[in-house]
Amino acid sequence: MEATKKALLEDTELFVLDMDGTFFMGQTVIDGALDFIEAVLKKGKKFLFFTNNSSKAPEDYIKKLTDAGCPIGRDQIMTSGDVAIRYLHRNYEGASVYLAGTPQLEKSMKEAGIRLTDASPDIVLVGFDMTLTYEKLERCCTFIRSGALFLATHPDINCPIKEGFIPDCGAICAAISLSTEKRPKYLGKPYRETVEMIFDKTEVPIQKTAFVGDRLYTDIATGVNHGGRGFLVLTGEATLEDVAVSEIKPTAIFESLGEMAQYFRKM
Repeated sequence: MEATKKALLEDTELFVLDMDGTFFMGQTVIDGALDFIEAVLKKGKKFLFFTNNSSKAPEDYIKKLTDAGCPIGRDQIMTSGDVAIRYLHRNYEGASVYLAGTPQLEKSMKEAGIRLTDASPDIVLVGFDMTLTYEKLERCCTFIRSGALFLATHPDINCPIKEGFIPDCGAICAAISLSTEKRPKYLGKPYRETVEMIFDKTEVPIQKTAFVGDRLYTDIATGVNHGGRGFLVLTGEATLEDVAVSEIKPTAIFESLGEMAQYFRKM
């Protein structure tokens, strides 16, 4: 198994890294995560942070990573909000959108030219809205019942924090779906729109790309369902018990990014 893990790491050209539960736990960098970045750079390989967490803007993540000792550029961070913006421009250019999202996501949408509205939208877009109110929830349901298309930035049910978990976008959408009997089209990981955007940005073949994260149904599924690799780290949501009963099987399992860094040192 050790030889297999080493060979997989050697053959990977691009590491697409999750953040919550993989690189960070809340505001704290997980032990060994910075060592992994250093090892990747020393080997001349590429990395890209991709987070399904649409509650923050890319600039917020750039600052968070830089403050944590991992300075990156805008081309090294992508969010499910970015994927949603691209999807709207490519498929619904000019459509009006009601957004259930944080002020940061709203700002990103406006700066990207998405036409946001509070009345009679063509589309309802739900993100990881940590400013969610009952009024927003009611409007989402009313607009969807009136025929608005239902989109969501990502399917994550819970977001890992130091104290445990908090409800994420998928949990918000579940409430809306129960009320309206409508399910959203999800974007972000593990869906095709995300893989296409990453390929367009990096031009690294999916066969040489590994998605690294703590969730089987998003991080790992993005890799294994699209011809790439899924490296599970056990620092967040998924456990070995979850792997045993899941239809989604990781290409490899590591205790943490720190363990992956240790393999790099042996190369």
